[in-house]
Amino acid sequence: MGKKILIIDDDPNIVTYLEDIFQDAGYATCKASDGADALAVVKEEKPDLITLDLEMPKEWGPRFYRELSQDDECGNIPVIVISGLSGNKYAIQKAVASFTKPFDREDLLKVIKETIG
Repeated sequence: MGKKILIIDDDPNIVTYLEDIFQDAGYATCKASDGADALAVVKEEKPDLITLDLEMPKEWGPRFYRELSQDDECGNIPVIVISGLSGNKYAIQKAVASFTKPFDREDLLKVIKETIG
């Protein structure tokens, strides 16, 4: 398998949809349904890129991102925000890109290819 993408989203339908898109494009995937679990998954799986939903039950995306960026080992993993919130591009300024649901799968894959190959 090639590069690995971690999908962080509490909506199982979105997770499945993203898994299909990424796996069809030749990427491996792993997932976390909440920001609270996500940091442990990042450390275990060492993904090459993370897609992050902003609104999740236990922990908001921006808080997870703050924890991630302070981690020496994982702080440089690129993050793409995929959220139902419009105006989400202001939430995480260092994100590689921000997409609002529903998003264009080709646009998303293009950004991923440009970011991790």
